[in-house]
Amino acid sequence: MLGRVHLACQLIGVALLAAVAGAADPPPLQEQARRLLGADQGAFAVAADGTVLAALNADRPMHPASVTKIATTLALLRRFGPAHRFVTRIVAAGPLHDGTAAGDLVVEGGGDPFFVTENALLVLSELEARGLRRVAGTLRIRGPFLLNWQPDEQGKRLAGVFQGHEPASAWSAVCAARPDAASPGERPLGLRFLGRVDAGDPDDPGLVLTHRSPALVLMLKSLNCYSNNVFHLLSDRVGGPHAVEETARASLPQELREAVTIDDAAGRGKTNRLSPRAAVAIIDALAAELARQQLTLADVLPIAGRDPGTLQHRLAGDAVVGKTGTIGSLTVSALAGRARTRRYGDVTFALIDHGIPVDEAHQRQDAFVRAILSEGEARPWSTGGALASLAESEIEMAR
Repeated sequence: MLGRVHLACQLIGVALLAAVAGAADPPPLQEQARRLLGADQGAFAVAADGTVLAALNADRPMHPASVTKIATTLALLRRFGPAHRFVTRIVAAGPLHDGTAAGDLVVEGGGDPFFVTENALLVLSELEARGLRRVAGTLRIRGPFLLNWQPDEQGKRLAGVFQGHEPASAWSAVCAARPDAASPGERPLGLRFLGRVDAGDPDDPGLVLTHRSPALVLMLKSLNCYSNNVFHLLSDRVGGPHAVEETARASLPQELREAVTIDDAAGRGKTNRLSPRAAVAIIDALAAELARQQLTLADVLPIAGRDPGTLQHRLAGDAVVGKTGTIGSLTVSALAGRARTRRYGDVTFALIDHGIPVDEAHQRQDAFVRAILSEGEARPWSTGGALASLAESEIEMAR
């Protein structure tokens, strides 16, 4: 009798051990993550059904570098919507007589992050087409104004463009990019600013020109492709980096919010922090925001191996969309996004490396993402192109 009881206890013990062992089975790609990335690095990857595929230091806040731009992208889309255009108005603050504006030329900036020399030349061309040759006053800037990704609060660089100081090659670039709006024979000559103190009457403008940027979603795609740090300046339109931080935290479960610190909306500096698990949750929030507009992550993030920029020569096959992050001086490197597979569905992942040379970190990250694609059977991303008609900037004149 006692023997049968002992045997029964053994069987129960074996069953319990088996159950415990089953519950403790590592995630399917845990060993690959540990071997390819390093056990002291950060990683979190989860399948479409919520199955955790790998987790290394997943809850440890780490410097995410430019992966921060994913949170800034979310904040901008939440605030403005994907079709938003930034508006810049150019006003001749006084009537026109014989090609001369009686007052100043006033630029009312709207914080357009895409206003570059080529846009300024197109504006100049349109001003000249409307008969403007001279400005009695000066060039003045009102509101937030960026030129070539940098603030131009006094308008000194823009004044140089408007005075025709750009080389002929700049106009050739405009003609190549916008043959519908310009031709080589129409190169603008430039305006003369006479600098008189009688500024004219801004309530009686000689002409008003309105420049509208491309749609926000298309700008975000380009800026993320090249990881442009104008994201930090652009965050001012939503309240600055701390507003981006608040948006990111509000998108996460309570237990993940303390793992988010954003003091620079482009990801530069030394103070930003993000855990791999929180980064994955922010990607999920961005994907949900885009889905409400019939868009996908591929509409705002680069497709690896296809789109130009930081992922152009990494992870060929069109199966990954993502955002890189690199600060060489801090030996910080990150890669976060989604890998499209047949077996696991869309795998959302965040890989954050530290203390490793950048080139080696890239190799480790790519090796692990390839493991996801191999185990999961990769399939390509496609873009919806829902806002393709809003790709170009627009210029509108009013008299």
